[in-house]
Amino acid sequence: MTYAVKEIFYTIQGEGANTGRPAVFCRFAGCNLWTGRDEDRATATCQFCDTDFVGMDGPGGGRFATPAALAEAVAAAWPAAAEGRRFVVCTGGEPLLQLDTALLDALHRQGFEVAVETNGTIQPPDGIDWLCVSPKAGAELVVAEGEELKLVFPQPGAEPAAFEQLGFRHYFLQPMDGPEREVHTAEAVQYCLEHPRWRLSLQTHKLLGIP
Repeated sequence: MTYAVKEIFYTIQGEGANTGRPAVFCRFAGCNLWTGRDEDRATATCQFCDTDFVGMDGPGGGRFATPAALAEAVAAAWPAAAEGRRFVVCTGGEPLLQLDTALLDALHRQGFEVAVETNGTIQPPDGIDWLCVSPKAGAELVVAEGEELKLVFPQPGAEPAAFEQLGFRHYFLQPMDGPEREVHTAEAVQYCLEHPRWRLSLQTHKLLGIP
């Protein structure tokens, strides 16, 4: 298969358990819960997404004909002088619409630890090193285990208690961005204080003004 990629760039992971870790972000185009177009937002299953995943016009983006070609593009974004194990975050949109075993193998051959950020509606292939699931209200969750569950909060119909018996190592609440962000942050802080299994995740990349 070919891979449609919005952008590939090197930055600092801003959310969840890997906050602060240098990473190459490989953002795939397309999602199964929203077209990415504002005119469709009101009827989408996920209406609060803050990411542009439409098209292939971002830095490093394009259509890649083979797993090796995409893995090479990801490797090219990692600084040659950087020490430590390479780390790539496959995100979207919804990366599991495209990410497959062949691409995972190609990324591993390039020396990358592979993280995936998914909405949890598609079963992942074997071989992912770090699986982060972000459930969305109104979408069937089919992924019940992984390294990290990161729930945007609040979401009516996707209350934290519904996910606590799943098989994840880390449980995060991330305040929903938008005009009510301060209110949502205060609510998330209070929920974490009352339910210590949950930890607070902030979008530190937005606070720092980095991609």
